[in-house]
Amino acid sequence: MAAIWDDDPTAVLLTGEFRDACAAAGARRLQVNVSDAAVAGAMRISELDPPIDAVVSVWADDASAVLDLLDARVRTLAAWQVAERAPLDPALPADGTRIDALANLAFLRRPRDLPRAEWLRIWLDDHTRVAIDTQATFGYTQNIVERALTPDAPVVDAIVEELFAMAAVSDVHAFYGSGGDQAELERRMTRMLASVARFGAHQNLDVVPTSRYDFEVGPR
Repeated sequence: MAAIWDDDPTAVLLTGEFRDACAAAGARRLQVNVSDAAVAGAMRISELDPPIDAVVSVWADDASAVLDLLDARVRTLAAWQVAERAPLDPALPADGTRIDALANLAFLRRPRDLPRAEWLRIWLDDHTRVAIDTQATFGYTQNIVERALTPDAPVVDAIVEELFAMAAVSDVHAFYGSGGDQAELERRMTRMLASVARFGAHQNLDVVPTSRYDFEVGPR
């Protein structure tokens, strides 16, 4: 997964030329997430300065050639090798149409005083059910960072993607699935915040609201 900083990432990342080049470099699948006008009203948290403009996910046996392509086409990138888990994995079109969703990407950092094994246990074993139960997500992917792939990549321990209905851009009840009930909204928010605080995901994170596009570009 590569975080992108660029003035106009869509001018590169959503072109047929880029997809063809990625396929020739060995990519089987691409996912492009762009922070654009469609999600401009959604909550953003930026620990990094400047904030992330886009994220590209690449499925390939060796992503180094694709990263070289990206590096030549955008202003700045940082990339990580990740292990993917998908507790909520909806069937989505992979023809390059915009997914009808607010796709939130959260870049998590483990507190240094919390051992990695315990951090993973709390997040993956305890928190996953809470996240699904307290938010109106229809897609939820957990990417565990295994190593940085680019020099000077920021420290990131995990990258989470959650898919919400577009109404969640501006409606907190749509985000949490509380149906307009203020007491239920507060109950869900309180439970969620208590859970993320257990593994440090309430601070020192980046949350990037995006539009998402999926592409099958090579043989599976």
